[in-house]
Amino acid sequence: MFRQDFPILNDINNPVVYLDNGATTQKPQAVINAVRDYYIAENANPLRGLYSLSVKATEAYEKARQSVAKFINAKESCEIIFTRNTTESLNLIAYSYGMNKIQENDEIVISILEHHSNILPWQMVAKAKKATLKYMYTDVEGNISDEEILSKITEKTKIVSITQVSNVLGVKTPLEKIIKRAHAVGAIVVVDGAQGAPHLATDVQKLDCDFYAFSGHKMLAPMGIGVLYGKKSLLEEMPPFLRGGEMIDMVTEQDATFAPLPEKFEAGTPNVSGAIGLKAAIDYLNNVGFDKIEAQEKELIDLAYTELAKIPYVTIYGPKNPALRYGVLSFNIEGVHPHDVSSLVDYHGNIALRAGHHCAQPLLKFLKTPSTNRISFYFYNTKEDVYKFIEQIKQVRKWMGYND
Repeated sequence: MFRQDFPILNDINNPVVYLDNGATTQKPQAVINAVRDYYIAENANPLRGLYSLSVKATEAYEKARQSVAKFINAKESCEIIFTRNTTESLNLIAYSYGMNKIQENDEIVISILEHHSNILPWQMVAKAKKATLKYMYTDVEGNISDEEILSKITEKTKIVSITQVSNVLGVKTPLEKIIKRAHAVGAIVVVDGAQGAPHLATDVQKLDCDFYAFSGHKMLAPMGIGVLYGKKSLLEEMPPFLRGGEMIDMVTEQDATFAPLPEKFEAGTPNVSGAIGLKAAIDYLNNVGFDKIEAQEKELIDLAYTELAKIPYVTIYGPKNPALRYGVLSFNIEGVHPHDVSSLVDYHGNIALRAGHHCAQPLLKFLKTPSTNRISFYFYNTKEDVYKFIEQIKQVRKWMGYND
C-alpha cells in the first residue's frame, strides 16, 4: 500500500528484501523531497541572521521541533532538544544530569536488555562517582518480572534507564511499572525509545518518564538527527553538554551565561535539513497511522515466527508468543555462523538482515550465544518478503555442505 513511496524498494533491476529496519529505515519520497526542497529554496544558518533566508530556516527548524513535541505529546516544545541520535541523547543525560546528581554509593539501574548506548554512559557515571550500576534481569523470553523491579529499584536508586523495546528480542518492557516504582523511591527515569518511537504511539506525559530519547533514521527520517525529550524542570537544572555558538546569553573574557531552553543544549550549527526531514517523516507516519503500523508488523512477525519455528535446526530467541514482539525477531541456524547466514542470503536472494551481537553483548552473553541473525520489519514490508526470506533460510545449511 505504501511501498510505492520508497524509491529504494522499487528498483526493478535489483529488488531488495530489506529486513534490517531495526538498524535504519528506508526513506519515502516525501522525506527526500522535504530535504531537497530545503536546500534548493531555504538553506541558511538559522537563529543567526535577520535576512529572509535565515528567518525561513529558523521557522522551518522550529516547526520541526513543534512537530516532534506533538508527536510524543511533550508539554512544551522547549522540552525537545535536537541531537545527532539516541546515543548522543543518552550521553547528554549521563553527563549533564548523571555526573552532577549522582553521589558515592548511589545506585543506577538498567536492564540486561540494553543497547550499548544505554550501558556505556552509565558505566562511566558509576565509575566516576563511585556509584553502583545494577541490572534488572529477565526470564528466557525477555520479560522483566514485578519481583525484579521491586528488588532492584530501591531507596538507593537515583536513576533508572531502560529501553522501551529490545533491539534484539523485540519485547516491550513494562515501562509503566518501572516508572511508578522509580518515582516512588525518588528516582528519575530515562527511556531509550530508539526501537519504540518508530513502532508505538508514545505519550511522554502519560508515561510520566523524565527523559525520552530516540533517533530519526529508525523512523523514515535522515541519519544524523536525534531527539531528547526532558521535563522542563530537569532540563533547566542541568548544565550544558556542549559549549559554543548560539547556546549562550552573554560571554565575557572569563565567564559566560547560557541561553534558555532549548538553545542551551544545541551548541553550534544545527542539522536543519535533518530536522525538516524528521518533520516530514512524522507527517508521513501520522498519515499511515500507528494502528496500521502495529497491525502490519504483528502480521509479519507472526508469519515469520510460525514459518521459522517449523525448521528443526533453527533456534528463535525471545517471546514464544509473536504478539508480544514489536518488529524484531532474532534466531540462529545450527552449525552456521550468523555472518555466513547473512552473506549467503544476501548473495543468493538480495536479502538484507543483521548478523552479530547487535550492540548488546551483555544480553547475548545472558542468552548464551555470541551472536544471532536478526530480522526487523517496518510497515512497508510484505508477506512476500517473509516468504522469500524463509525460502532462502531453508537453503543455508545445504549451501554450507550439510545433508539435511
